Amino acid sequence: MTEIADIKDSEMWIIKTTLKERYGEDLELQLADGEIRLSPSDRELTSCPMVIWEADDCHFVIMKTGDRKYRSQFFYRGYQQYGTGIHEYDDLTECTVGLLQAQADHVAQERGDIETKRR
Repeated sequence: MTEIADIKDSEMWIIKTTLKERYGEDLELQLADGEIRLSPSDRELTSCPMVIWEADDCHFVIMKTGDRKYRSQFFYRGYQQYGTGIHEYDDLTECTVGLLQAQADHVAQERGDIETKRR
């Protein structure tokens, strides 16, 4: 089983600083562990450290999936889960900013400020 290192203080600082720039205040961050498949073909789940926070009515998760590897998603309810369109990041700042931008775009789209792509 793959052992993934805990989230470092420097990684927490990156997330906290990025969130403060976005929201203008410090948000409460929670550390947790979750189990995910690192690859779709994996039969076993891997325990990954996570950072979780809430802003407005949205919940955010950044998962550390390896050394300089991160995944992210936001959700409103269990069935309303969204990602950034990028499977995995190798830069935590890009991961955090991408997550916040994807959520802001989602809100703007829901309000009708951004047109939905039609197929």
